[in-house]
Amino acid sequence: MKLNRILGLAAATSLVATLAIAGTSKMDFAKMYEKECQGCHGPIHQGGVGSDLRPKALKKKNREFLAETILNGRENTAMPSWKAKFSKDDATGMVDWLMDWKNTVELTLSFDQVHKSWTKLADREGLAKVYPVSADGKLKYDGGAVKNVKDITFATERDASLVDFIDSTTGKVLSRHKAGFAVHVTVTNKFEPRYAYSISRSGKLTMFDIAAPGQPALASVQVGQESRGLAVSPDGKYILAGNYNPGGAVLCDAHTLEPLKVYDTSRVIDIDGQIGPSRVAGIADTPYGPYFAMALKDAGRVYIIDYSKPDFPIVGDVPNIGKILHDCFENENKGENFGRYFMIASQGSDLMGIVDFKTKKLAAKVYTGEKSKPHPGQGSSWFNKKLDKQLNATNSMNFGSVVIWDSPGWKVIKKVKTAGGGLFVGTGEDTPWIWSDCVLGKPKNYNKVYLINKQTLETDRIIEVGKKEGKLIDAKTGKVLQTWDATQHKRVPVNEKKFGKEKIMPVPDHIGKAVKHPVQPRLLHAEPANHGKWTMISEWTTGRIGIYESETGKFVKYIENLTTPTFTYSVEHRQHIPGA
Repeated sequence: MKLNRILGLAAATSLVATLAIAGTSKMDFAKMYEKECQGCHGPIHQGGVGSDLRPKALKKKNREFLAETILNGRENTAMPSWKAKFSKDDATGMVDWLMDWKNTVELTLSFDQVHKSWTKLADREGLAKVYPVSADGKLKYDGGAVKNVKDITFATERDASLVDFIDSTTGKVLSRHKAGFAVHVTVTNKFEPRYAYSISRSGKLTMFDIAAPGQPALASVQVGQESRGLAVSPDGKYILAGNYNPGGAVLCDAHTLEPLKVYDTSRVIDIDGQIGPSRVAGIADTPYGPYFAMALKDAGRVYIIDYSKPDFPIVGDVPNIGKILHDCFENENKGENFGRYFMIASQGSDLMGIVDFKTKKLAAKVYTGEKSKPHPGQGSSWFNKKLDKQLNATNSMNFGSVVIWDSPGWKVIKKVKTAGGGLFVGTGEDTPWIWSDCVLGKPKNYNKVYLINKQTLETDRIIEVGKKEGKLIDAKTGKVLQTWDATQHKRVPVNEKKFGKEKIMPVPDHIGKAVKHPVQPRLLHAEPANHGKWTMISEWTTGRIGIYESETGKFVKYIENLTTPTFTYSVEHRQHIPGA
């Protein structure tokens, strides 16, 4: 595909520059940047979660200070220490490479190029006939892995480029599929929940049939070189994928993945009136109307697409929201306002922008605090009986703060302090808490998840997982309510196996020996599962997903043998969440 050929040429150009300035370092800076840095700093180094790293922005910076930042990280930000992967020469070489970098990777989204990559992997209609399901997701054949497709949770193994399908009622891993580098998001088709989709940071969109044995991939399409967001229309007909590079979004048929239209954002007007490219960040559908919302990360605006009309036009353009737009979610006010408001984080302006699907205008700006960098992840929305209001929450990346505001009043009700910056705050109808991670805090704190009472807005309990022991702690008294064995085990290696037209990773039936030098568990992303009975928490550094009781917070068991698990998605839970 031309996108990949252009990328290969860019990488080759970057490699020449790398060799010219590397000194004693043998690091391929272009490849290292693409793998580890691009997600936060952008494909053309323009910044986002991380700082602007273009030569113009760096020329006044001290080289030694920049190299030191690479090695030791930056406190109260998303910038970690890279000492484990970078030597001093590597860090100095990376700084030199960044300061001399030339933009050779900026692309323009092309419908023809995307369409050429569309690939059918299995017979969707044939599988549906052989392995039928009812309208509510119940399997109508014998021998299925689960009773209902809604019993399945998806998980992503970032560094292994895998999508996992897990039986939510037992914790058993059903299958693991290669789906592109750094799988970022998975979603389901709420109208036909047997169909699931994933998008990788490498731009690969994949469709799966989770009702058939082995949850086979049905189709794939390369929507870009770097991608992030996904949303499926409530009628089950369309799926929209958002790109960082080339900037824009691709609308596909949700039954086949055939591309139908591209929305190019290589030249848009930003909040300062300048014309330039913009990445597409948060994307969501809504039950409120036949709309998709797509946030233009660098332009500070949101487009609203009407998929019910011919040629799927943009019918709303909401500008001047804020700088560096990122994650989003929708309100859950019951009744006619359910899913009416698209809430998008502006990390450059420290606010949540509230876009109204009814008026197609900006309803409010909710300021989350100076340098807070809001990151709601899947976000939280719930009804508070004491206040008689719908409340919403986001995490803050730079410091431990969960910001809570009401809707539709759009006033901050409270800020709850936690042990460190977080990426995800989540809840469900069957848990009394919102669950907030501290994954961007210091190592002594990023092994904690705070359980904040949805009615009192106070922290009730803290989950803390050490190298050898896990604890459930009463936050008010400090009393340890439960302990469990958190001993880490070596992951058991497995080889890829052929599975139709794709390759899968088998699931080991045992765990390895306990490791001699365990690492500090790094906890993130709490997701309700098992029809509200459990909450799953990923452990990035230990390769596990912990299962906890949603009602009590007590530890249940681990899912082992994974590689950097991150995002999880319960089909049953997300059926009830607008835009999720």
